[in-house]
Amino acid sequence: MNKERPGPTRATVRDVAARAGVSPGTVSKALNGTGQISPTTRARIVAAAEEIDFRPNALARSVFERRSYTVGLITTDSFERFSVPVMLGAEDALGAGQMSVFLCDSRDDPIRERHYVEVLLGRRVDGFIVTGRTSNERPPLHVDRDVPVVYALTPSADPADCSVVVDDEAAGRLAGDHLIRLGRTAVGHITGPEWFDAARRRAAGLAEVLDAAGHPLLDKPWYGGWTEAWGRQATQILLRSNPDLDAIYCGSDLLARGAADALRDAGRRIPDDVALIGTDNWEYIAEGARPPLTSIDLGLGEVGRLAARRLLDAIAGQPHSGVERVACHLVARASTDESGPH
Repeated sequence: MNKERPGPTRATVRDVAARAGVSPGTVSKALNGTGQISPTTRARIVAAAEEIDFRPNALARSVFERRSYTVGLITTDSFERFSVPVMLGAEDALGAGQMSVFLCDSRDDPIRERHYVEVLLGRRVDGFIVTGRTSNERPPLHVDRDVPVVYALTPSADPADCSVVVDDEAAGRLAGDHLIRLGRTAVGHITGPEWFDAARRRAAGLAEVLDAAGHPLLDKPWYGGWTEAWGRQATQILLRSNPDLDAIYCGSDLLARGAADALRDAGRRIPDDVALIGTDNWEYIAEGARPPLTSIDLGLGEVGRLAARRLLDAIAGQPHSGVERVACHLVARASTDESGPH
């Protein structure tokens, strides 16, 4: 019976010490960059570590470098519709540096948020990414100034902080440009509550493009809830007051699903009679719509990736400040494609 040969033994601090002719404690100080060690001795220890391929384990690495290689991600998005794509994007970027993420949902409760911050600081996280479900400004996280913090999607009210956000005005412009190229001239807009910064910005971007093309927005932006029910109700209102309506841009995919129901009930064909665009590119909703829904993808994953890279920079002593906006893009499906299946 053949026995498997044991794999190579991982080199240890003691192995480095023996090869360099110093104590294990001296090796730790040299690799950690601390202690009163001569440059010659330090160089000898580093060379010995490289010669035997010494790699400290995660715990030892954190002790040597005085870092935990963990990041706290604080979210106020209880539904996780927006924070999950941001978190996945952040993990993509942080994973390259072999860092882990602790996700904590504060449920928009300042007391709960403060509790999580204290817990994570107790775990010696290297920094924080803060996100939420709106692009409205929020108060800065209550931590010491030397703790790196980056805000993703939901910006900090402090302009000195680093915030990575969606370009909501560009989302409205993309929708408007697409509809103008399709030859649509009677465009309505249905969106969420007016107090949402994103809703106002998307409406402004849409109006800018339509005005420039000489086809102003019908009526006004119809602000309401982020629900299918409001999408249906607002579409019914638009159809009653604007029988020549030939396009609708909705501030979310759920609103567009409701709008599609109302258009079908009214005997309007999508996209032949009325082209329809949503926002978020929530694939579960957009691809399941009848017909599949053209939507603006806000780049939430890229928001998370960029926020993580900015946090890594801050941890390395190169912090950023101000607001950075991530590009969005339009995903065309049958609800605006007159040549495609309806």
